[in-house]
Parts: sequence; structure tokens; C-alpha cells
Amino acid sequence: MRSTLALIAPLLLGLFFLIVGHGLQLTLIPLRAGAEGWNAFQIGAVGSAYYIGFVVGCIGGPYLIRRAGHIRAFTALVSLAATAMVAHPLWVAFGPWFFLRIVLGASLAGLYMIIESWLNDLASNETRGRIMSAYIMVNYGAIAVGQLAVTLYSPLDFALFAIAGMMMSLAAIPVALTTSAQPAPVPLVRFRPLALYKASPVGVVGVTAVGLANGAFWSLGAVAAVGAGLSTREAAIFMSIVTASGALAQWPAGRFSDRIDRRIVLIVLLCVAAVVGLLFAFLPVPGTAWLGLAILFGVAMSPTYSIAAAHAYDHALPGTFVETAAGLFLANASGAIVGPLIASAMMGQFGTSRLFLFTALAQASLAAYTYLRFRQRKAPARADKTDFDQGATPPVGGVIAPEAASAGVAGEPPAGPPSEGGATA
Repeated sequence: MRSTLALIAPLLLGLFFLIVGHGLQLTLIPLRAGAEGWNAFQIGAVGSAYYIGFVVGCIGGPYLIRRAGHIRAFTALVSLAATAMVAHPLWVAFGPWFFLRIVLGASLAGLYMIIESWLNDLASNETRGRIMSAYIMVNYGAIAVGQLAVTLYSPLDFALFAIAGMMMSLAAIPVALTTSAQPAPVPLVRFRPLALYKASPVGVVGVTAVGLANGAFWSLGAVAAVGAGLSTREAAIFMSIVTASGALAQWPAGRFSDRIDRRIVLIVLLCVAAVVGLLFAFLPVPGTAWLGLAILFGVAMSPTYSIAAAHAYDHALPGTFVETAAGLFLANASGAIVGPLIASAMMGQFGTSRLFLFTALAQASLAAYTYLRFRQRKAPARADKTDFDQGATPPVGGVIAPEAASAGVAGEPPAGPPSEGGATA
């Protein structure tokens, strides 16, 4: 294991630099747009553009990697992402930012794909769990650090955009200098959404609805926090608390879903997230209480993609895990494209706090649908379940199909904070 850690250390270091920059821009972009006086729909559309780019990168990334190899593709995409990042303050207008966010999303999708496929190639059955745990810890930690970095300067300054671009650029150094062998090219994956839905309706509908709610939150959460009365600094702390608490909740929620019907766990998490969302939407909660509720919101919201995806894997046929992961990502990203647009329209019409009303409605609707399916279909036997994989979370991060020994498929979220969220998003 020690020799394996030495091989993956450059990849994890590069990931850390990359995601610190990514996490910083997740909160910085909507805060700067709000400070410039953009309306909620413009901010939401710019958030949706990121997920449009992520879909483009997921589809086109394998072709770039097959053409140039992992190291050269990684270097090119890092350069593209850093350029797009520092270009934002040079052209502060809706059209350029919409395009630049597409470029960022496409670049991040390809970068996640490269790192995840490389880690899977270096991992064995004995070390995969520890390697994926290290990957997720670095991912979540870097996002939280990046979001907290927003407190260093005003969003109106160039400095934060420069820091984000610098961190992304630094990601290329350890990966370019690594001595580990490049893995085989990423396989091209077919997409069969109808077959995936027939295999697991809750899985497909679940990740789509989660994309609606979480995509809206990661795109507009900082704006809603400022609109509720928090300062820019407090809004950044709010977003980082949601990210960190969601990271801590992944493992216990997943392991609990291994022991009972995953749909029960999903329903409980969705109901808690919906209730907290309603509190955010309607109660005049002071700043410190908001930060306290952020912990509960992150704990309930963040694992929902993982649980829904794991339920889909439980019903996937052997040999189709990578295809399933790709299909789930596209379903999640589709929701994440639409979610910010609908939520921003509600915010523009009824006030910024209605973002949380939108997320609550999406989560409550999914809880109701999941309960109906729970009444119609029995859960798989415990022996037939796939082991819960923390990698199947797009906190603004990626999706790694369980039992995919040498193939990675990028995803949100998620924020994170895949999604952007990161579909890791």
C-alpha cells in the first residue's frame, strides 16, 4: 500500500490544487454576479452553463484522452480552466460569463475523468477502498478550503480570480512530473436511458431530482444567503459548512443504507432536507442560526445522490456499471441544468429565500415518488446489494462506478458542493 500511495500522491496533490481553485469559484462567481447587480435569472443561467459544459466534457473527454494521453490531456485542460477563470473579471457581462462557465464545466469534467480513471487503474481490489476514500477526502477538503478562501478579499477584487487561476495552474505540475505509468485510454460508453430507467426508476428519477435541487443550491446558495442578511464572509462560511457536513455524512448514511432498504434512508434524508429548506425559506432566522442549520442541511442533502445511485447499481446487470454511472451522471446533470433556471425565476419573482422553497419542493416530490415505488417493488436482498461507494457522489466531484477496475466515468456536485456541483458534481 505504501508504494501505491507514493504513486497516487502526485495525482492527489494535483487534485487538491485544482479543487481549491474550483471550490473558490463555486462561491465567488455568484457573489460577484450579485455584487454587479445581475438579476437572479442571469445568475442561475450562468450556473446552468457550468453543467452544460460538464455534459459536453463528459461526452467529449474520452476522445481527447484517447488522442493525447492522460498527462497531456490533463495539462491542456488545466491550462484551459485556468484561462477561463482569470478571464472572468476581464469581461464582466452575462454573455462572456455564460461561455466561460461552459468552458470551465467541460474542462473540469475531463479533469475528473482523467484523475478517476488513473486512480482506478493504480488501485487493486485490496487497496481500492482506501484510495477512493483518500480521493473523496481530498475532494471535499479542497472544496471547503476554496470556499473559505472567498473571505480573503472582496468579490469585486481581481485577487480572488487570480488565486483561483493560480491554484488551478499549479495542479498541472505534480501530474506532469509523475513517474507512474499512464493508464489505458478511457473507454467510450454507450448511453441507454430507457433501459436504465426500467432497471431502476427510483435511481434515475432520484439522481435527476437531486440534480434539480442540488444544482440550484450550488449555483445560487451564496446569493440566497446574502439576500437573507448574511455578509459575504458569512455566506462563504455557510457554503463551506454545508460542504464539510455533507462530507462527514456520506459514510454513515451509505453504510446504513447497506443494512436496510436504501429507499427508506433516501426518504428520511429528503424529508429532513425539505424541512430545513422550508425553515430557510420562511423563518427570519438570524445569522448564527443559519450557520447551525447549514450543518443539518448538508448532512441531509449531500448523501442523497449517493443513495439514489447506489440503489440504481443494486439493480444494474453485471458488466454494466460504467454504463450505469455514465447514465446516472447525465440524468443528474440534466436536472442540474434546469434547476438553477427554475429556482432563479422563483427568486426573481418572490425573493432570494425562495431558492430553498424550490429545493424543498424538489426533495419532497422525490420523497413522495420514492415512497410510492417502495410500496410497489421489494428491495433487493442484502446479499445482492453492491457495497456503498463514497466515490459515487458528485458533490461537485465525480462518479466512480463500483467494481470498475480500470475505467472511470466523470460526474457532479456536488458538490458538490459536485456537484457543481460538484453531478460530482
